[in-house]
Amino acid sequence: MAGRTRDDRIDTAVLAAARAVLDAEGYAGMTIGRVATESGIHRPAIYRRWPSKRHLVVDIVADLLGLDPTADTGDLRADLIASMRELVGAVRDTSLGRVLPALVADLSADPELREQLWSRVFGPRRDTTARALQAAIDRGEIDPEIDIGFVLDAVAAPIYFRALFRHLPLPDELAEQSVDTVLAAIRGRP
Repeated sequence: MAGRTRDDRIDTAVLAAARAVLDAEGYAGMTIGRVATESGIHRPAIYRRWPSKRHLVVDIVADLLGLDPTADTGDLRADLIASMRELVGAVRDTSLGRVLPALVADLSADPELREQLWSRVFGPRRDTTARALQAAIDRGEIDPEIDIGFVLDAVAAPIYFRALFRHLPLPDELAEQSVDTVLAAIRGRP
C-alpha cells in the first residue's frame, strides 16, 4: 500500500508561518505550536515533515540563503561579489542574522542536524562557488594550485564572522573587500 502523497501547500503554509514567527519572535521564541497556530496546520502534520523546530529552521535558512549563489558568467570577480552581496543582505536584512548564532550553537550538540544543514544548505552553495572557481582555473584566471576548499571558506568567513558576533557592521562593501582580498591571493602566478 502506497503512502499518502505529500501536500506542497502544507509545506508552503508552514514555511511562511515559520518565517513570520522567526521575524517576529526570533529563534528562541519560535515554537512548533506557534507555527501551527499561525499556519493553520496541525502539529502532527508539521512534525511528520520536520522532527523539530531546528529542522524546520534549516529549511528556512535554505530559503533565505538560496542554494545556487554563484553564477559562472566568465567574470569570477563579479560573480563572487554578487554571491557575497546576497549573503551580506541575507544575514543583515532578514531574520537569518538573528537565527544563525542560535542555530550554530544547536549544531554542536546535534550531529544529525549539522549534517542536514551541510547537505541541505552549505554543501550545495559551496558547490556552485567551487564550479565557478574551477572554471576560472580552466580559463587560467587563477592559480591552479589553490586549495579550493580553503578559498571557499576564506571568501565568506568575514561575513559569517560578523553575522555571528555583530562586532562590526555588515555593509555591502564587505562583499567586495572579501572577494578582492581572496582574489589577490589566488591570481595566477607570474
